[in-house]
Parts: sequence; structure tokens; C-alpha cells
Amino acid sequence: MSKADKKLVIFSDIDVEKALKNALQKPRPDLISEVRESGLKGRGGAGFPTAVKWNLAASAQGDRKFVICNADEGEPGTFKDRVLLTDYAEQLVAGMVLAGYAVGAKEGIIYLRAEYTYLRKNLEATLEKMRGRKLLGKKISGKDFEFDIHIHMGSGAYICGEETALIESLEGHRGEPRNRPPFPVTVGYLGCPTSVNNVETFITALHIVEKGAKWFKTYGTEKSTGTKLFSVSGDCDKPGVYELPMGITIKKLLETVGGEDAKAVQVGGASGTCVPRKDFDRAIAYEDVSTGGSIIVFGPFRDMLEVAINFMEFFCDESCGQCTPCRLGTETLLEGLDMLDEGKCSLKYLRELCSLGETMQVASKCGLGQSAPNAFLSIVENFKSEILDSRCTCR
Repeated sequence: MSKADKKLVIFSDIDVEKALKNALQKPRPDLISEVRESGLKGRGGAGFPTAVKWNLAASAQGDRKFVICNADEGEPGTFKDRVLLTDYAEQLVAGMVLAGYAVGAKEGIIYLRAEYTYLRKNLEATLEKMRGRKLLGKKISGKDFEFDIHIHMGSGAYICGEETALIESLEGHRGEPRNRPPFPVTVGYLGCPTSVNNVETFITALHIVEKGAKWFKTYGTEKSTGTKLFSVSGDCDKPGVYELPMGITIKKLLETVGGEDAKAVQVGGASGTCVPRKDFDRAIAYEDVSTGGSIIVFGPFRDMLEVAINFMEFFCDESCGQCTPCRLGTETLLEGLDMLDEGKCSLKYLRELCSLGETMQVASKCGLGQSAPNAFLSIVENFKSEILDSRCTCR
């Protein structure tokens, strides 16, 4: 993890046993209240307020409840959760125990990306170690509270990053998004109230409860509190995982990672937004350019049409095919990009493709389908002249 700013200590070492014991001494509503006061939003990309999700799950009626860790890190350009799973596994487990206590669950599941199979042995060892220390299992920290965790391997499908598709996969079904409502917090895994959170979210919540909401809010902006882990890759001198404050400008981030000569930055992975150089003063925050953590830097020599084609090929491969806008829309957009590449796409048809992309954003069934045209639309909007001048002969 980068030491770019040593003042930022959200993911510094913490006494996990002490933090967990302190948390379990507090009333459950107080834990949720502390997380609410911090302004923590889901670090997986959707940005839903964590305390709201926990409170809804806690209030839901059910004899059995679940806490699920979404460790299915499949967004292109994202690898920060891999670092957390490798180096901060105890903090993740403690964060899940904390969430289980807050919502009244006894069972937790780590849904681990299929490509991260090599991490399972270390994670299983961490679970066993924490059981031995009475930080997992029955009578945790001597309290009348039990919570245990098992690992479920993912199916290698991008769509399972969407929480209801993940739950479908857990239940042994094909990974496809469910109709909502009902929402998982009331009817989730096995029909029980379920809270699904990202790896980074659980660990951040542990630090918030231990150090306080006011401490957390000293970083970030009013609407995007705290710091965030960014997976930085592409055309820069210092790629890696960085902890930086929410609200940092793209320009400042590029200076940190040695990517000042970039002509574009893809914020949020394939499903995110392609930001051109003229907009590098924009802030990476929920109120401006939001991201789950992926930052892909494109240098001045990159062909942005090739970038768009690469992203759309990914979505064509990964669409679950359940809804028509995503299933057919991604294929049509890719065909249009190939026509552009061959110089056979007219401006009129390009406008029709953009209209299709906008329709997909509102008509696709899940958030992943709705975000599939984002890269296409932002690249066409910001680099239309580059694309057309080099290829398009039909205007």
C-alpha cells in the first residue's frame, strides 16, 4: 500500500482483539449510530450508506440473518480488495463480526472471487486462528454472542458482483440479478434478512467504531467522508494501491502516481467514466466522479476507440443475458464501435448508438447493465473528434 500520504491512517495497524472487545461492549444501536454519524458509504462502488443497510437488516423480522462479504472483485482495474484480503484478513473478519453483532446475525459468508482461490488457504487459517482466540464462533470475547464465517468460492462471473446475483450464486443458482423489491436486507440469502458489504467497507467500519466518527470525518468532504483505497494502473510511473482522501482531484491523484501526461483517466473501471484532460480538476467523490476504486490512466499515445472497444467486448462477454437492453444493447454498441474502427459509421448512426446507450442506462435490470454503456458514452462525448478524424469517412 502506498505511503504517498503518511497522515492518512484509516488502514494502519489496529489491535483487532481490543477493538472488537470494545465494540461488543456497546449497545447494538450505538454501533449503527456511530457508523451513521461517520457518513460511511459502501466502498464497493454503489455508495449506499452503510448504516442504513445495517439498520434495515437489524430491524427486519427473521429468526435467521446473514452478513455477506462481497469479495468478488471483478471490476477491471480493481485490485485493492486483494491487498486487504492478503494483508488485513483479521481486520476483515473482525469487521464482519461487528456487523453481525449490529444486525443480529449469527452467520457470515465471504464470497471469494474464483480467481482468488490462492487466497483461500490464508483466509481459512485466519478464521481458525480467530476462533482459537475466541474472536469468532461461540461466546465471542466472553459475551453471549456467537458468529461464525465460512468461505464460498465465486463462479468467475462479473455479474455476481451485484449483490442479488451474488445471493443467487450462493444458493446454487445461475448468477442473475433478482427483481427488487424485496431487497436483500429483508429477503436475502435463503429468504432471510441479509446485509451484503464490500471488503473495504467492513474494515473501515471497524476503524470507525474504534476511533470514532469525528476522527473519520476529518478526512474527505462533507458528502464523501473518509479516505478511499484506489487501484491505480495504466500509463503511470507508480501504479499500485493508494489510500487517499475522498474529494481528491484527478489532477492531484495523477501527480501522486506519476501520470501527469495522461490524456484521459477511466474512473470506476469498465463501468465508470472516462474523464478527459480538460476535466482533471474534477473531484473523485460521490457528489462528482464516483468510483469503487479503479483508476486506469491512459497516456497521450493511447487510441481511445481501441479503449472503448476493449471495454465493450468485456461487457458483451460478461452480460448475464437476462434483460434485453443489456443483452442486445452491448452487442449493438460493440458492432457500432467496430464500424467506427472500419470508417463505416455515419454521424447519424453514431447518434442513434448514443441514444441506445442512454436507454440502456435506465432500462437495464441491474446496476451493472445500467453502467455498461458508460465508457462508450463518455469516450464518444470527449474524444469524438479524435475518433472521427482518424477513421470515419461517412459523415
